[in-house]
Amino acid sequence: MNLLENDRYVKRLNKLIELDLPWKKLMGKTVVISGATGMIGKMLVDVLMHENINEKLNCRVVTVGRNKEKAEERFGDYLKREDFKFIEANINREQIEIDGVDFILHLASPTHPKQYATEPISTIMTNVVGLDNMLKIAVKNEESRFLFASSVEIYGENRGDVNEFDEKYLGYIDCNTLRAGYSEGKRLGEALCQAYKTQYNLDFVTVRLARVFGPTMLATDSKASSQFIMNAVKKEDIVLKSEGQQEYSFLYVADAVKGILYVLLKGKSGEVYNVADKKFNIKLRDFAMTCAEIAEKKVVFELPSEVEKRGFSKATKALMKSGKIKELGFRVNDELKKSVKETVEILRG
Repeated sequence: MNLLENDRYVKRLNKLIELDLPWKKLMGKTVVISGATGMIGKMLVDVLMHENINEKLNCRVVTVGRNKEKAEERFGDYLKREDFKFIEANINREQIEIDGVDFILHLASPTHPKQYATEPISTIMTNVVGLDNMLKIAVKNEESRFLFASSVEIYGENRGDVNEFDEKYLGYIDCNTLRAGYSEGKRLGEALCQAYKTQYNLDFVTVRLARVFGPTMLATDSKASSQFIMNAVKKEDIVLKSEGQQEYSFLYVADAVKGILYVLLKGKSGEVYNVADKKFNIKLRDFAMTCAEIAEKKVVFELPSEVEKRGFSKATKALMKSGKIKELGFRVNDELKKSVKETVEILRG
């Protein structure tokens, strides 16, 4: 499915483009994005290229990924343009040479439970070795700004002493488990960015993203929210593989892109920003019920497979404070149900 032929998706891109941001900082610049074929990366690339096609931004977009075929399938029309480039590379294994870079966004990472369980080494290495190789590009381009996409998962389990996590909170993670690879990889990645700032005076910012959903997700995404949405797209009963009492902060992919742009263009160097909103705080069971209502189906319970269980988060309450990023002007305008419905309708289209 070509999302750029979907009117709802293009309308959402236009809303992002209309944001009151210092877009001039990107004009004529070179932006490097790892993880460009991921859920967030795809929409971010579309926003930048949409503006390039309309001749309002004229920046050079360089994407990095391991799968050339996947990139050609998603970015085929962009590849014909001089302002877009795809570099096939495994950033966990090789250093990429790119000159004249102004902005670098490290979005690459395994992002769903089955990947954590079946690719545990890559899960850690992309957030550490892969990140290190991207940071080296920033060091060679001394005036560049670097953005690291971290996660709510760095907070671990709520110790029961707060209702919401601010950027200074530190929960509990049992590092001696398979599932800890993602959380600990993101934690070490954040520390690595700070180390580069100290040693090389790197200009960087970090976003901690809530649990993201949206129409740019893969059909094979094994996150619970993604599976609920795919059930709704197919007009099937919504399958819940737990009691659903976990309470999480979710985030629509368009709002994730919005948060990234706000922090990239307005964030203070060396700072970390939660990207979330209270309107998207919900129990997993209620998220499933929302999808069931949209699909006009019911919620059914099913035991998870052993692989799925190994990749599940142990956190039962992970809600994020968003006051810090709101100081930059970031706002989430829509309600969760509207964003879920938009996702389902775009994917059905």
